[in-house]
Amino acid sequence: MGVRRVLVVGGGVTGSVLALALAQRGVEVELVEIAPQWFGVGHGITVQGNALKALRSVGVADEVIERGYSFDHLRLLKADGSLIADLETPHTGGPDLPSTIGSVRAALQDVLCKKVYDAGVTVRLGLTVTGFTQDDTGVEVVFTDGSSGSYDLVVGADGIRSHMRSLLGIDAKPAGVGMTIWRVVSRRPPQMRCADVYYGGPHYKAGYSPISDELCYAYMLDEDLDTASFGDRPLGSVLKERSAGYGGIWGEIRETIDETTPVDFRRIEYLLVPDPWYRGKVIIIGDAAHACPPLIAQGAAMCAEDAVVLAELVTGAGALRDALGAFMLRRLPRVRMVVENSLQLADWEIHPDTPGADPGGVMTRTLTSLVAPA
Repeated sequence: MGVRRVLVVGGGVTGSVLALALAQRGVEVELVEIAPQWFGVGHGITVQGNALKALRSVGVADEVIERGYSFDHLRLLKADGSLIADLETPHTGGPDLPSTIGSVRAALQDVLCKKVYDAGVTVRLGLTVTGFTQDDTGVEVVFTDGSSGSYDLVVGADGIRSHMRSLLGIDAKPAGVGMTIWRVVSRRPPQMRCADVYYGGPHYKAGYSPISDELCYAYMLDEDLDTASFGDRPLGSVLKERSAGYGGIWGEIRETIDETTPVDFRRIEYLLVPDPWYRGKVIIIGDAAHACPPLIAQGAAMCAEDAVVLAELVTGAGALRDALGAFMLRRLPRVRMVVENSLQLADWEIHPDTPGADPGGVMTRTLTSLVAPA
């Protein structure tokens, strides 16, 4: 018989989708989130078809699509905004779903939060796990507020800097790829109807995606910079200066950036925990186990797929040990491909004169392979 009581640690995309998928299979689910308030943060997010397929399996895809902006093309542009190529992107979730939507991160998380509460999941905010013990009967967990609980399975879905990963004794840590990324949200110019990527500009590349009827998400990949080098200058001023040289719609967006513009700036990191991601009845999934650079925009998809597949397997008729082993067999090869291909693309961005570099080919082959079921 499958698991009956599960603790999910972390309330982001991974934890939310997992909690929904388990609750919809009749499991008693408790979700703990260290933030005292539970809502989406950040700027824009690209949600590809295979992520939408996972979201549809837990009943949230239609609302996510409605609140986002759907598109099926990716345009490659020169730094001045002139067209290099217009590419149709594969429908990785099947022909009946958009190949891609852009969304405000908060909108995606807000949909998930509401559905988790509606599903009857017990949500506890402002706390996390301090430790656990386990035996053949289950896992006994102690929380930061001093309370405790017993579970058949504990899942760490607490992100790239996962505390659960360290509690499991897994010493893998995220590493930088040698680039940083700038992100801003701006008004969407009416002529922006798909994602565009600019090549040959002053830095590695820049781009944007529409994320609603009114808004777009713009980014620029830059050198491995340290914020200390900016002094006390506002990030908006630094981004406006460093993005000089990009024209077209990106140039229009740049003109709206000033010292008051909210800017997200961070190093690009990756993580791939070796097999297995579990110890006994405790497992980490999503960004806690694997995080890829955003060059293929598959981060959310890999997380949502993890959640749906894990819920399917641990609610089956077999032993939990066998279910977790089957999960690794299904997920690790697919996740490894995405992480490794994303790292290859990042390396070619940094070293564009590499003989045989074929970023378009790698991108196309990766997305085409992801049409296969997770």
